Amino acid sequence: MKTVLVLGGTGEARALAAALAGVRVISSLAGRVADPKLPDGEVRVGGFGGVEGLVAYLRAERVDAVVDATHPFADRITANALAATTATGTPFLVLRRPGWPPEDGWEYVDSVAEAAALVAGRRAFITTGRQELGAFTGGVARTVDPPDPPNPRLRLVLDRGPYTVDGELALMREHRVEVLVTKDSGGPMTAAKLTAARHLGIPVVVVRRPPPPDAPMVETVAEAVDRLTRGSGVA
Repeated sequence: MKTVLVLGGTGEARALAAALAGVRVISSLAGRVADPKLPDGEVRVGGFGGVEGLVAYLRAERVDAVVDATHPFADRITANALAATTATGTPFLVLRRPGWPPEDGWEYVDSVAEAAALVAGRRAFITTGRQELGAFTGGVARTVDPPDPPNPRLRLVLDRGPYTVDGELALMREHRVEVLVTKDSGGPMTAAKLTAARHLGIPVVVVRRPPPPDAPMVETVAEAVDRLTRGSGVA
């Protein structure tokens, strides 16, 4: 039986683990969420110890292919995975959902810090995750788990998607939001906020994705299954 290592706790990663029949699937989660949704099959949690640690793991587990299905902004693990698979000669595939199509009223920036500077002085609804909230000087931030360290200048809403348009409208009205800040995560799970912002005429600041890795890439689980079972002969 072949072994496939799937990196990431995204919905696509869980769907891929469930779809790969007849394959030993090991799903690797970063461990940043306190109570993650677990995929089917074997699961490991935590980092590998950089490129060298991942190289050792691939060899120890005799991994036949690696699929990077991490969040589009998890560029460090993507870089490490590309380096480790190159070093070991292990087939590597990136599964990335497409970003959201740009709309009128959206302004793109290259970093969360740039977004924070752009919205300073306005009541922002911040949905960039908990890692870089220290750059913001006000507004309401929504995260799955509390940020560490906390930012006392922000109101905090703890919640996990998928979200509804009605719920997003109510939240934006309650907090009198003047601008939405988001990363270009793509996908339907968190897209309701964009519909709500459009309905209310609220501008959107979008953090661009990091550059894609120099590796084979697909956008859907079905494409990944096809590549793994036919393209690379993994199954």
